[in-house]
Amino acid sequence: MIDPKRARLPIIRQCTLLRLNRSGVYYRSVPQSEANLELMRLIDAQFLERPYYGSRQMTWHLRRLGHEVGRKRVRRLMAIMGLRAIYQKPRTSVPHPEHRKYPYLLRDLVIDRPNQVWCSDITYIPMKRGFLYLVAIMDWFTRKVLSWRLSNTMDAEFCIEALRDALMRYGTPEIFNTDQGSQFTTPRFTGILEERQIRISMDGRGRWLDNVFIERLWRSLKYECVYLHAFETGSELRVGLTKWITHYNGQRPHTALAGRTPDEAYHGAPTPSGPALTPDQMANSNAVRMAA
Repeated sequence: MIDPKRARLPIIRQCTLLRLNRSGVYYRSVPQSEANLELMRLIDAQFLERPYYGSRQMTWHLRRLGHEVGRKRVRRLMAIMGLRAIYQKPRTSVPHPEHRKYPYLLRDLVIDRPNQVWCSDITYIPMKRGFLYLVAIMDWFTRKVLSWRLSNTMDAEFCIEALRDALMRYGTPEIFNTDQGSQFTTPRFTGILEERQIRISMDGRGRWLDNVFIERLWRSLKYECVYLHAFETGSELRVGLTKWITHYNGQRPHTALAGRTPDEAYHGAPTPSGPALTPDQMANSNAVRMAA
C-alpha cells in the first residue's frame, strides 16, 4: 500500500493516512542465526513427539541436549515457528472482531466417502539455512493430499491459493475443517467456502486430535523427507516435497485404506487382495484409529 516513489505524497503522510507505523515501512527482517536455526530444528523434532511441551519443558529438553538456552529465547523461537503447546490453558487473547469462529462439526460424524470432508493445516518446514511454512489440503476419508503451497510468511495468501487450487481440481467438499488460526478464520478464506455453500468446521482450542490425520501427515513428511535431506533453498524443498507427496498419494499403501494408496481410495479402486472395503467398514476403521 506504500509507494516510496510518490513525490507529492511523502511516506510519513502515506503512513498517517493508512494509520500505519512508519517504522514498519523501513523494517527489514534479519535472518535467523545458524545457532537459532539449529535450535528450531530440534524444537520442531521434539514437538512432533511431544506436542504438549511448552516453552519451559522445551527449554529443559534443549539443555539436556547440551544447549545453554533461556526460556525467553525458546518462547520467541516457538512463536516464530507458530508452535503452541497442546493443553488446556486460560484464554488470554482477544479474537479479531471480524473473524468468526465456527463450531466443530466432525464429532461422532460417520465419514464414509471422498469429498465429504476436507481438512487443512499449516506446519513449519526447517531447511539447512532458514525455514518456510507449508499448508496442505487433504481429503479426510482417503488421506489424499489435494493441494499444497509454501510461503516464507504466515499470511493468508498461500492458504487461499491452495484452497482455490484444490477446489478447481477436485470440486467441492461438503465440510471443510481447520484449526482456529487467523489464516483460516479471515473472511477472505471463509468467504470462498461460504460462496460454494461448504460447511465450515473448526477445531476446539488446544484440540490437535480434532485434525489428527493431517497431523500424522506432517509427522510422516518430516521424518521421511524433510529431516533426511536438509534442503538448502526453497526451490530444492519444493522439488523434494513434490516427489514425496506424489509418492505418498500414488504409491504408499495405508492400513486404514485396506492396503490401497490415497489415489486408489479416492478414485474407488479395489483393494490389492480383493474387493474394496464397504463405506461402513472404512468408517469403522477410521473411528477406531481416531479413538486410539
